[in-house]
Amino acid sequence: MTVTTTSGTKIYIGPAVTAAAADTTAEFAALTYVEVGEVQNLGEFGDESSSVSFASIGDARTRKLKGARDAGTLALTVGRDPLDVGQIALKAAEKTKFEYAIKVVAADAPSAGHTNSIFYFRALVMSGRNNFGANDSVTTAVFNLGINSEVYEVPSAVTP
Repeated sequence: MTVTTTSGTKIYIGPAVTAAAADTTAEFAALTYVEVGEVQNLGEFGDESSSVSFASIGDARTRKLKGARDAGTLALTVGRDPLDVGQIALKAAEKTKFEYAIKVVAADAPSAGHTNSIFYFRALVMSGRNNFGANDSVTTAVFNLGINSEVYEVPSAVTP
């Protein structure tokens, strides 16, 4: 069985990058990353095409076409830790206008002889909001990562 849980998946933030500096898996892999700690929910990410429609007069049918692709906004929820270096890096990145390299390492190796899948992308840290909630709630923070690149996947593979 190759289906797995999210448990053990990790997310990292790297340096500010440009498209020219990080647009291949090799370029992303060469960067230095800091793990974001106390992650509760990684949210979702991945391409979705916008819908472009055209109404034809001749047969009164609407035609649908695929338009621009959007990898989405990842809503990263963490247990707020003011000393976590990854969370500190996300807070600092939110204050800039730059894209940052992001790495997600899935805990999906199907056996001990395989690697985990890795996803790389460039994103703007759009927000970093604290949620103090109610009595007996864990204080969390949500960082919205606006993905501005293709999501590059290095799939699980047999270890050499």
